[in-house]
Amino acid sequence: MSIKENLEQVRQNIANTARKAGKRPEDITLVMATKTVEPERIRQAIRAGGNIIGENKVQEALKKYEVLKDEDAEWHFIGHLQTNKVKDVLKFADMIHSVDRLSLVEKLDQRLQQEGRSLDILIQINTSHEESKYGVAPEDAVSLVKQTAKYDTFRVLGLMTIGLFTKDEIKIRQCFKVLKGIHDTLINEAINRVQMKYLSMGMSGDYQIAIEEGANMVRIGTAIFGARNTPDAYYWPSEKTDADRARQA
Repeated sequence: MSIKENLEQVRQNIANTARKAGKRPEDITLVMATKTVEPERIRQAIRAGGNIIGENKVQEALKKYEVLKDEDAEWHFIGHLQTNKVKDVLKFADMIHSVDRLSLVEKLDQRLQQEGRSLDILIQINTSHEESKYGVAPEDAVSLVKQTAKYDTFRVLGLMTIGLFTKDEIKIRQCFKVLKGIHDTLINEAINRVQMKYLSMGMSGDYQIAIEEGANMVRIGTAIFGARNTPDAYYWPSEKTDADRARQA
């Protein structure tokens, strides 16, 4: 199927799942996860109605942004953010989903102060407790949100998590239930400058489960664009290093 057809199918699945869960389809925000997707294919998706781009790598996103910045779309950063990439991510990101530590909060605030602007962010929580995943521990999440809310350069608009990579639906649901529980706790806390507007959870393999468990923002790539290219297949020629070429030899 074409990208347009895939996007339509994903939207239909979201709508059907939302209705079954007693939610309004229009309340579910779709972020197109575009890691390794070429700019022209992203353009097709935008013109087919996808209006939020979600990128994982800062340098990759910057190159795409230069090509696509005139298209009518928001740019979200959904990958792990290193503090040394803060200046660059702010060149394109309308929202960052992956704020997960105070050192990053401080670095972002410093740069935002210099630029005289504010930023929409989500706090990433490691609900699966996997060492291979980023995110603040669930037991430390409320504290990080409160610390972040002290900085007037941020609008904390919700939470994000990545579900456990498993076929065990019970374990996947548990990750999403943990995030929803923290979300509800924070609503009750009524912290100044914190709005629990978004619960960003669910990707191509589990977004319907996520919606059932309370997600109102899902990040979907493969179901729209097909299987991802390997990083080597995606590079612009000028980006390849000697090490990259050696791997391909």
